[in-house]
Amino acid sequence: MSTEDRTSGPLERSNRSGPIVAVARWMENLGETGFAYLLLTPVFVLLTVIALYPLLRTLELSLFRNVLTDPEFVGLENYVQLFTGGADARLPGSTTFLPNISVNATAPFVHVDGVLRSALAVTLVFTAVSVFFETLIGFGQALVLDQNFRGRRWVRAAIIIPWAIPIVIQGMIFFLMFHPTAGFLTGPLSEIGLVQATNTLNDPQSSLFIITVSDIWKTSAFMALLILAGLQSIDRSLYDVAEVAGATKWQRFKLITLPLVLPTLGIAILFRTIDAMRIYGLIDSVSTCSTVPSLSCMVVSTFNTSRGLASAIAFVTAGIIAIAVLGVIYQQYKEGL
Repeated sequence: MSTEDRTSGPLERSNRSGPIVAVARWMENLGETGFAYLLLTPVFVLLTVIALYPLLRTLELSLFRNVLTDPEFVGLENYVQLFTGGADARLPGSTTFLPNISVNATAPFVHVDGVLRSALAVTLVFTAVSVFFETLIGFGQALVLDQNFRGRRWVRAAIIIPWAIPIVIQGMIFFLMFHPTAGFLTGPLSEIGLVQATNTLNDPQSSLFIITVSDIWKTSAFMALLILAGLQSIDRSLYDVAEVAGATKWQRFKLITLPLVLPTLGIAILFRTIDAMRIYGLIDSVSTCSTVPSLSCMVVSTFNTSRGLASAIAFVTAGIIAIAVLGVIYQQYKEGL
């Protein structure tokens, strides 16, 4: 056998042609990046079918009225009514989609009651407050767990316990803790004005506070675990060099820890933001959707009576989440340049 025959590949030696051979030769000529995208193509297709189709179907349903009985195409009417207040009459109780703004002689202002009755405002306020404190507490826990101390493995295992508790059990725990008669935290917190002493779980402000605290208690561990993974990936020799150079602990945190953990922190905040925007089960377990309205609550409450409106609220929620996702992706892209 000649040297040329031994070094030639099977595709080069074969004189046969056909679609299979052509595809094989095309794959053989792909670069590493192209071949990687080729392997990921089935995943992209699966995600498109699983995620994109329900989203497009939701958009289609939001353009109709009386979807179940006598479908009538109304275009963007559901969205117009949603943002102009025309759809508030179809929402449960005194719930509104947008906060009620009262205008006086000097300047416009927003009543607290108007904010707490708005599904959009409650969702955004809950998301901002809960994610902020979960990130702060989770970062602190991750910094502690990143240190070497005796029993660190047991502490890391124990910190997962709140996160592992089911939402229904979590809601029942805080329901009993803040029950007006049986709860042991209602009295002390009502004395300092954080919750109402009576009718606590039916008061919008008190219920929103309880639900926010409950969510922070549960999901701070999730943030801690994600941030801890980012801290563990930092090269420890960087700290040794900085210490030899005379850098203080604060300087090491500011110049090494924070910049290198920011990508992981951004992903953790994104995950929690998406999850917080979809809050429903915790509200239903601790209070009611009429007391603490959220976007997901409004979707569930109006789904059987006005499916087109429910689809419009769901699509708006997906749009807000998409904006948050694109913002984080753009930030990560700028940092990678």
